[in-house]
Amino acid sequence: MIELDHVSFWYQGHELPVLADLSLTIGEGELVLLAGRTGAGKSTLLGTINGLVPHFTGGHLEGTVAVNGITTRSRPPREFAHLVGVVGQDPLAGFVTDTVEEELAYGMEQLGLSPQVMRRRVEETLDLLGIAELRRRALRTLSGGQQQRVAIGSVLTTHPKVLVLDEPTSALDPTAAEDVLATLARLVGDLGTTVIMAEHRMERVVPFADRMLFVPGDGSVVDGTPPDVLRDMPIAPPIVALGRLAGWDPLPMSVRDARRHAGTLRATLAPPPQRSTATRGTAPALTGAGIIVRYGPTVAVRAVDLDLHGGTVLAIMGRNGSGKSSLLWAMQGSGPRQGGTVTVDGTDPKDLASAKARALVGLVPQTASDLLYLETVAEECVAADRESGSDPGTCRALLDRLAPGIDPDKHPRDLSEGQRLALVLAVQLSAAPTVMLLDEPTRGLDYTAKASLARMIEGLAKEGRAVVVATHDVEFVATVADRVIVMAEGEFVADGPAAEVLGGSPAFATQVAKILGEGWLTVDDVRAALPEAVR
Repeated sequence: MIELDHVSFWYQGHELPVLADLSLTIGEGELVLLAGRTGAGKSTLLGTINGLVPHFTGGHLEGTVAVNGITTRSRPPREFAHLVGVVGQDPLAGFVTDTVEEELAYGMEQLGLSPQVMRRRVEETLDLLGIAELRRRALRTLSGGQQQRVAIGSVLTTHPKVLVLDEPTSALDPTAAEDVLATLARLVGDLGTTVIMAEHRMERVVPFADRMLFVPGDGSVVDGTPPDVLRDMPIAPPIVALGRLAGWDPLPMSVRDARRHAGTLRATLAPPPQRSTATRGTAPALTGAGIIVRYGPTVAVRAVDLDLHGGTVLAIMGRNGSGKSSLLWAMQGSGPRQGGTVTVDGTDPKDLASAKARALVGLVPQTASDLLYLETVAEECVAADRESGSDPGTCRALLDRLAPGIDPDKHPRDLSEGQRLALVLAVQLSAAPTVMLLDEPTRGLDYTAKASLARMIEGLAKEGRAVVVATHDVEFVATVADRVIVMAEGEFVADGPAAEVLGGSPAFATQVAKILGEGWLTVDDVRAALPEAVR
């Protein structure tokens, strides 16, 4: 179905190729996982499959890329629309209509399908992805995860032979992600659709993948089955890291496989660690009382009370559309708030100018690029230092800690999603706010970058700041959070220590918790509990 024959690609102005003499053949009905560190070239490789690279991106392409026997060099990308469906990293950037139902039908309209066929496929896709209640909603009023499901649906309705997805589950809650992946697996099994998916959260995708491609960043690609590729990869999902630690062979690819080996490991371990639940600060750094947020008749946040203590990390979780982002924006002061109060150092951020409010509460939004407006990374960093009154070089130093090696002369829009997020986080942190709010901060970040982000968040907490992370990434929450809140329909339905909330929930349990039982959250917990001789 897809053939790359001695493909090399250079971006303009770059001496080294992103892809170097790459030859691959992908058959019909394969589900392929594409993995690699942020900025390694995954999106570039995906873009070659329908001709967006180089027809849209520019640059120099050598070799031949063919889909179903048709070379991308011979035709423009629009003539591959019936063959290749593409879902990018930023769903909102790809929408062309106003409402969900119109967006699902748009691609079929361009292909000239009959109204009866379009109506049937729209209904099937709404049910398939569980978004029937959103059919008449404006796309810009949806949460990030809802937008992502609509973007996937708009491609599925055209029934392409090849599906190319760039981080399709990055903004989805665990249950929604499993539903989407199960849907993709059905398309592969029942319709023979070829699916190629770039994803950093490999723990979600590995059980479904037939094949795995790892992009190390030197232009090459490692190709093989998931167990073979993951055996020597420098980055790995928790289940593989646990298998390596325990010496399991073959490495487990699913929780079910791992549980078959878990009895021996469990008998070797000391009792699970007791995480500290005490707050590091005393007086709340931020106090919210009766916060209400509405969008027309829809109530997004229902009179919630919340105290944030300095020196602690709070994670807010919940299904897509539960009110997490609305609560963050209401606390920061820029978003709507129809009721309640927010107090930081005796002041409501809503009553202050944006520069002063930023020194109290910083926020990194889901769409990080909204905060970037200059021509180069260096200019963004200089402006951040100037606007926040920090020492020159502060922003750049923060950026190098999170995502080292970013070219200072590069345009922010040319960065990968993960690099762009790291830049925005560095810009916000340069103001050294008392409270730092992060909305889906791990979206687009690989395991190495997430570990760096976790260390940075821990450093902020040790400095006495209150940190709030709204995310669907349960593995990241298990690493950084002292306290976890679960939201549903704008209310708090769970609030407690991370080990208690995550360990007691099938939906939000980590892979280690599913394998070893409640009390265990991370591979590091297991490593620390092994006897010294075994370790």
